[in-house]
Amino acid sequence: MSDQRRTSLKIIGTIGATCAFPFAADELYAQQEHTHTEGVTAQLPEPKYFSKEDFALLAKVAELIIPTTDTPGAIAAGVPAYIDFVVSRSAPQKKLFKDGLAWLKKNDLAQLTELCAAVDKGASKTPEQKWFKAMKSLTADGYWTSKIGMAQTLGYKGASILAEFPECREH
Repeated sequence: MSDQRRTSLKIIGTIGATCAFPFAADELYAQQEHTHTEGVTAQLPEPKYFSKEDFALLAKVAELIIPTTDTPGAIAAGVPAYIDFVVSRSAPQKKLFKDGLAWLKKNDLAQLTELCAAVDKGASKTPEQKWFKAMKSLTADGYWTSKIGMAQTLGYKGASILAEFPECREH
């Protein structure tokens, strides 16, 4: 298959998904190309948009949302770099994250888990709730579309040929 045809198919494949996400198709396409850093555990990569302090804080929150357990967590999957990339391309996201990070910094970060759990309750009416909802959404998107999320955690094997298609017995 030619590179041009392959690229076209990737773009067409992301069109349907763009309706469900708060950012443009090029971010989804970039995610498919794995532009965010994967496998980072001890040291965070250099942020492209956020300050190092804000980037480290985002990484802590992302790791709270998807922690390392028997599978790698959000930091190892490159989620902070993915969030950095997506937010850098969206003016509404920039404002939302600027305000959310300012709110976090005004609070006791030693109680970060309790703080995030408290703001997570409700119907996303306050700016803090809207920020945390966006943070959770971007964390999940970055994780589950990364190689770590798809291959290691979900066991997706990619372009494999199935000898048979098992029957669905849900209904």
